[in-house]
Amino acid sequence: MRDILLSVNDLKTYFPISKGLFRNRDEVIKAVDGVSFQLRKGETLGLVGESGCGKSTTGRSIMRLIEPTSGTIEFEGQNITEMSATRFRPLRKRMQIVFQDPYASLNPRMTVQGALEEALGVRDPQMSAKERRDQVKELLQMVGLNAQYATRFPHEFSGGQRQRIGIARALAVEPSLIVADEPVSALDVSIQAQIVNLLQDLQQRLGLSYLFISHDLGVVRHISDRIAVMYLGRIVEIASKKDLFLRPLHPYTEALMSAVPKANPFRKKERIVLSGDVPSPANVPVGCAFHTRCSYATEICRTVRPVATLASPQHYVACHLYGIEGMKYIENRTN
Repeated sequence: MRDILLSVNDLKTYFPISKGLFRNRDEVIKAVDGVSFQLRKGETLGLVGESGCGKSTTGRSIMRLIEPTSGTIEFEGQNITEMSATRFRPLRKRMQIVFQDPYASLNPRMTVQGALEEALGVRDPQMSAKERRDQVKELLQMVGLNAQYATRFPHEFSGGQRQRIGIARALAVEPSLIVADEPVSALDVSIQAQIVNLLQDLQQRLGLSYLFISHDLGVVRHISDRIAVMYLGRIVEIASKKDLFLRPLHPYTEALMSAVPKANPFRKKERIVLSGDVPSPANVPVGCAFHTRCSYATEICRTVRPVATLASPQHYVACHLYGIEGMKYIENRTN
């Protein structure tokens, strides 16, 4: 277990809402509803799912940009869930996030030099002005930008260049974990490949671990070692990328995989079209959250919430079909 960098156990993040004329009817939005996983040192875990399933909230809860409702988060062997801000600050530098919108995440009134020096000051307040300037040049070169860009403002860069600056700012404090929250979804396809390749190169050079959040299965397949599939605030399946793409087990994962475009147009695969809409996170169905759209749902799915089952080595799935009663059925369906 020494290689485990991040361990998340039963993480829940609920947002209270009020309804009614007098706003006295309290309900909650279950954005993250019992998420558990582990991230190893030097590993990339992809977190995928439809928009609104709670991916970004999971990432921000781990960073404590949003305070979780319950559950535990262990980072580098320490429980950070209930740490005070003072105790958490030294560890906080070891956890960084790269946001989806590179322009919104940068201060438009600060030059690149100012933004990176601010981060360097957090890492080492005793660093001299010359050392900071030298470090800024090194960081820019590390992410593939000219050191002369340091005097420019964010609006003078393209989207891909801004995202490189955001990555450089995250690297400035020498983190061991980076939460990449849809880091390429706002970029052109050609630029997406450059940023993903940059992240992989930095991981090899610096030994970084990534929680890579995306709705794009193609990008996640390229960069991830393992993939966790999320639906309505819950992880329904987690496995190596090879196992997940070769043999998806959860009905929701099957539907996602069937929607991925094929490189060979003559290799046809039936598209699985899900019925109905995604339920509201303020009114999550009882039992399995997916049962309202699942063609395999039985009575137990409508009443009992499934737990993650080890279907094969390192391949977990939260589905009643993988219980004792359903194993024979699943074997027949996948053979």
